[in-house]
Amino acid sequence: MAAGPVPGERLPTPPRERRPALAALAALLVLAGALGATVLVLRAGDRVEAVRITERVPAGERIPESAMESVLVADDSAVNYVPWGQRSQVADDLRSVTDLVPGTVLVGEMLTGEASLPQDEVLVGVSLQPGQYPSGLEAGDAVAAYWVGDDEAPDSGSDSGSGSGDEGSGDEGSESAPPPIGDDVIADRATVAAVHGGDGVGGNSALPVTLRVGADAAAALTRAASNGEVSLVIVAPPGE
Repeated sequence: MAAGPVPGERLPTPPRERRPALAALAALLVLAGALGATVLVLRAGDRVEAVRITERVPAGERIPESAMESVLVADDSAVNYVPWGQRSQVADDLRSVTDLVPGTVLVGEMLTGEASLPQDEVLVGVSLQPGQYPSGLEAGDAVAAYWVGDDEAPDSGSDSGSGSGDEGSGDEGSESAPPPIGDDVIADRATVAAVHGGDGVGGNSALPVTLRVGADAAAALTRAASNGEVSLVIVAPPGE
């Protein structure tokens, strides 16, 4: 009789069968994982520095720089992120159009250059042709509005004395009425609330602009603007 296995000895095992298909699949999985990690690393480097809000800002209020912090976001041409480098311009010139809460990443659609108006001011839209506005015109600029038509200038009714209809303004010997600044001046001071569809640099198309102006000059400015007879000139801001 053949001798059986000695108690305590391990039985021999057959050699493991190699499976080339499984080995190839494992190699492909490793390669796919490496490629995925590479793509993530590349995408992580394609980022821009944007503005994120750190405290609540009510709608219509300015956003102080103390309420902003830098955050890296994925660069996406479909999203109008506010660059971190423009935070000072945001704080100085713009207001929020909606309530902003901490953690909000700012986009351009959340901001406006139009502020709340006092009772004696209105917003007037004008469409300016090339040559009727200075190069570089932008929101916040102080401007004077001139009539540039061929007919009689419209009455501005402004306090500047141009076409105000003051009974004493026509008396040569009167010392109480201020001298007129010119019949071609519609509004001697207005503020550019917004420049729409352009950056104020000269071009071949009309430039729509919203002006914040005294209510007494609104009618004359609107009439002249409807005929394309308005030209803007940048003037020194108040106090300068």
